[in-house]
Amino acid sequence: MTPAQWQREWQAALRDPAALLEHLQLDPELLGPARQAAGLFPLRVPQAYLARIRPGDPDDPLLRQVLPLGTEAVATPGFADDPVGDGASLQTGGIIHKYRGRALLVATGACAINCRYCFRRHFPYAEASASSGQWAEALAYLRGDRTIHEAILSGGDPLSLNDRRLRELADGLAELPHLRRIRIHSRLPVVLPSRIDANLLDWLGGTRLSAVMVIHANHPNELDAGVADALQRLAAHGVRLYNQAVLLRGVNDRADVLEALGERLFDLGVQPYYLHLLDRVQGAAHFEVPETEACGLMRTLAARTPGYLLPRLVREVAGEPWKVPIEWTSKG
Repeated sequence: MTPAQWQREWQAALRDPAALLEHLQLDPELLGPARQAAGLFPLRVPQAYLARIRPGDPDDPLLRQVLPLGTEAVATPGFADDPVGDGASLQTGGIIHKYRGRALLVATGACAINCRYCFRRHFPYAEASASSGQWAEALAYLRGDRTIHEAILSGGDPLSLNDRRLRELADGLAELPHLRRIRIHSRLPVVLPSRIDANLLDWLGGTRLSAVMVIHANHPNELDAGVADALQRLAAHGVRLYNQAVLLRGVNDRADVLEALGERLFDLGVQPYYLHLLDRVQGAAHFEVPETEACGLMRTLAARTPGYLLPRLVREVAGEPWKVPIEWTSKG
């Protein structure tokens, strides 16, 4: 079978730190630390995303999300391999069941892009992926708990799987009468917009379950014309679109950037949803923005934008039965 366009683009993703630095005309002295960090967590950047990064600018906010740095190899107190308690909530068949009424399927460990702040960069995908059991164990778990009304597909990135596998899973989920929604958390509409093709839209628009997609954009420069087209096609097929961002030092830790991100998302039919404080995963400490600073940013943002464009500032705390909202309205 001939690979789809998105699959060819996937295979062409840049994986060599030397090639990244050369392509973007960056200081060769970055190569040693980049190779060290990429040995701990591989580099992967699709060409479609690479094209949005400004050459010659080591502080480009998109570059910062993908460039391996030597600081990733430094162990930081307070940071952990499993900062959100996935392991304690892991069930049979690659299910993570933390919250009442919904369960998450770790559909795959593959991603089209390796974000350097990824909270699952240390996750044991080989032993804990729903796809390894051809969905049977995951579906059996969901079938056995009628309090679950929403199945969340995550990973890795579930849209890295081909449409035959995803349709098979969606059909199995649709057979469970107590399920109402299928929610997909994916970075691919942003980093590899060609993934939103006719085959994907066919099965996603054909399920009886209400379809929700939570995309992941952190900066308005990520949302180019190709991304806009992909999002508009999803919306035209009845998919409800939300965005979750992570507050990242040197990427979006300014009120004007968050304002522009919210406005651009809304123009494209995407509702700003969550702004996450950094999950404190080992290797990502250089991205952390203190909570007090985050609250100040939210107060500034609230003074500039209507309430429906404000994302909810949250932190995920291991063991808590919901995302923990951060109170930012008081002066401090």
